[in-house]
Amino acid sequence: MGQPVREYLLTLCVTAAVTYLLTGPVRKFAIAAGAMPEIRARDVHREPTPRLGGIAMFGGLCAGLLVASHLTNLKSVFESSNEPRALLSGAALIWILGVLDDKWGVDALVKLGGQMIAAGVMVLQGLTILWIPIPGVGTVSLTPMQGTLLTVALVVITINAVNFVDGLDGLASGMVCIAAAAFFMYAYRMWFGYGIEAAAPATLFSVVLMGMCLGFLPHNMHPARIFMGDSGSMLIGLVMAAGAVSVTGQVDPDLLNQKAGGLREATHAMVPVYIPLLLPLTVIAVPVADLILAIVRRTWKGQSPFAADRGHLHHRLLEIGHSHSRAVLIMYFWSALIAFGAVAYSVNNASMWIVLGIVLLSAVGLVLLLLPRFSPRAPRWAERMVPPRYRRVVRTVLVPPADRVEDVPEATGGESEPVPAGINGATAIGDRSRFVDHRRAGSHH
Repeated sequence: MGQPVREYLLTLCVTAAVTYLLTGPVRKFAIAAGAMPEIRARDVHREPTPRLGGIAMFGGLCAGLLVASHLTNLKSVFESSNEPRALLSGAALIWILGVLDDKWGVDALVKLGGQMIAAGVMVLQGLTILWIPIPGVGTVSLTPMQGTLLTVALVVITINAVNFVDGLDGLASGMVCIAAAAFFMYAYRMWFGYGIEAAAPATLFSVVLMGMCLGFLPHNMHPARIFMGDSGSMLIGLVMAAGAVSVTGQVDPDLLNQKAGGLREATHAMVPVYIPLLLPLTVIAVPVADLILAIVRRTWKGQSPFAADRGHLHHRLLEIGHSHSRAVLIMYFWSALIAFGAVAYSVNNASMWIVLGIVLLSAVGLVLLLLPRFSPRAPRWAERMVPPRYRRVVRTVLVPPADRVEDVPEATGGESEPVPAGINGATAIGDRSRFVDHRRAGSHH
């Protein structure tokens, strides 16, 4: 048991290290190549930022799979299954499409067609849904056409869900990393807990996906020095979809019945798989909800479902007063709660403690949503270890000369120029004059 864990850890570290080390040179290349699009009305960042971060993430993916193929236990995944090769070929196609979109821009329908082609390539190489376990009905075998259509739909929906949520610094990579960690726990339990070899590819995919996101996050946290762009968001969406398809459609429920010791135990073990049949909801519930709401909102207004706007969940968090960093952390919280809650429920869905814990944490999340103006302050002994915005710094207010008083914004009704993002963390969108009278009066010239 210990040897596979060490090999997974090595694969994770190699993937993260390669992604991290490649991101710096890729950033310079993106700037030289002119992959720095103009700031759009819906964007949150205030300065042009290079894209093409997906190039480094694809390098990490290749490095992780290469290392895993030479390890004692993990190389059996490549020998007994064609799914890693299917993933790599589909990822290469979607990555090339994303790079073209980041540099020159690609029409939305062309991107959709490219996503379907990438999914189809994976299906042709064996990464497809063969059967689905339906509660109350049992195992339903799918025809090749049904399996292909369902697989392509899952892949396309997951790719676009991750792409839609990529709107704040570090948001998409962090949420996908959390989801991949939960997915790894579930797939690892299926493989080593029940001895089901068909769950091995999904376990490997989730580890590599975690490494890609962890390696890119230090460069992408606010204020971001580089964006992953569509080349990155579509890539990690495809890797996540591949893991969901693998563990959902390749694991035989009848075999799970035998390994788990009975129908009741097998049903408990398969709980997290039921929902991913419809959408990979337990691992990317927040992005999928954002995707559905965006489609409904745009269609209701008579717009194209692919038309960009500022109505996403992360935009709404900023508008009600949350800072950039806090909005990202809140989205992390909800993703972790849903993903790890589903995994915990699959381990023991008869425990009321798990249900009560999820309800309690949900209440905590709702309280966080309703306190956008709460500014935590670190204890004095820990001030050196936290960013300046969390320190208890006493600011000296300088009174301007009498002939300059009109330049100072009033605390109640004066207008103030917006504070640019990137100064001690992000700022919310909108008027922040409530905070100006004692924070900016001393620096106003």
